[in-house]
Amino acid sequence: MAAGYLEILRARHAVRLLGGTLVGRLPNATAAIAIVLFVRAEGGTYSLAGGLVAAYGVANAVGQPVLGRLVDLKGQPRVQLSAAVLSALSMAVFAFAGTGPLPLAYAAVVAAGLFTPPLEGGLRALWPSVLRKEDQVHTAYAMDAIAQEVMFTVGPLLVTLCASLWSERGALLVLNVIGVLGALSVAVSPPSRAWRSAPREAHWLGALRSPGLLALLGALLFVGIALGSITVASVAYADDHGGDVVYGWLMAGVGLGALVGGLFYGARRWTGEPARRLQALVALLAVCYVPLTLLPGAVAMTLLTVLAGVFLAPVIACAFVLVDRHAPRGTVTEAFSWLVTTFTVGTSVGTGLTGPVVEAGGTLWGFAVPGAAGAVSLVVLLATGRVLAVPGGGAVVAASSENDPNRAVEPRFSSGDRA
Repeated sequence: MAAGYLEILRARHAVRLLGGTLVGRLPNATAAIAIVLFVRAEGGTYSLAGGLVAAYGVANAVGQPVLGRLVDLKGQPRVQLSAAVLSALSMAVFAFAGTGPLPLAYAAVVAAGLFTPPLEGGLRALWPSVLRKEDQVHTAYAMDAIAQEVMFTVGPLLVTLCASLWSERGALLVLNVIGVLGALSVAVSPPSRAWRSAPREAHWLGALRSPGLLALLGALLFVGIALGSITVASVAYADDHGGDVVYGWLMAGVGLGALVGGLFYGARRWTGEPARRLQALVALLAVCYVPLTLLPGAVAMTLLTVLAGVFLAPVIACAFVLVDRHAPRGTVTEAFSWLVTTFTVGTSVGTGLTGPVVEAGGTLWGFAVPGAAGAVSLVVLLATGRVLAVPGGGAVVAASSENDPNRAVEPRFSSGDRA
């Protein structure tokens, strides 16, 4: 298992791109908790904090595909770095102005979310040019999904550490400065500067004109709903079984499960059609959500959350492959950015939906939501199986130059979206 990952990390620029992307995404990964802590320190209410976090999330969901399209049109360095600087400056305005002038506070967090650079989509567009071989790219996708789980686990700890060492305002500023440095590291790297998107057909729908991509996003929306619902249901469970400490263990369990599942998934070379593999993975994901409704004691429940997370990273990694294959020529960054938006919207819907469900039916019904959402995701995948299937599977990553005037038609895997 280690050999496969080490092979990826030994590739030139791989560590820099992965590390820079993770560091650059820290402001986004920590925005929710950082905003809540800052608003509380300013004497604001939790309702205000929730409103600001929601405004940031909506703006981020809107901005990702828009900036992703700009990356495909204008290249990575100009868009990624400019967006990172604008997002950090907007958050600095919020940090120094505080919550006193509410219109300014909302405008600042909206701008920070809107200009969050699409580093995720950018990295996934770069992997084929750095690794060249399809099986290595698949492993890199799995490693990417694993790294996300680590970041979303470590990020909140960094916020609380910065807040305790300096202040809540200091945490906002420091993390956004670090984020700009991460984006800078990626933007000035040779692969990022050399990358050019393939010529694209002018179309206002952009990546969304692909039926396969629309089907995939529809299915993954419900995976996002499942994730959002678990966070709320876990709060209700923790209130009856030990409070915040138990809640922390439950969330850590989901992350640990995803980490373990992603490690094993990425270590294996998969054959066959990825659309069918995604169907199987989503089915297993939905099944592993069901035991959460048993509501055992805290220790057993933590183990069940580990099980619930095992197939999460594999689902995401397999989805990356299908996004790449179904993205229309010249729209790869935008397509991956739509995936980010879909998960963001799905998580928000799951959070908003599960609250009333818990209030009406209790914690058990709250934990029934992720299983139901996973089942709906599977139904969508099964119903759109023909659309998602790629004719003539077994495509490989070709290494021809994007600027090769004599280039032949290539198999559909990252074709035309490389340096």
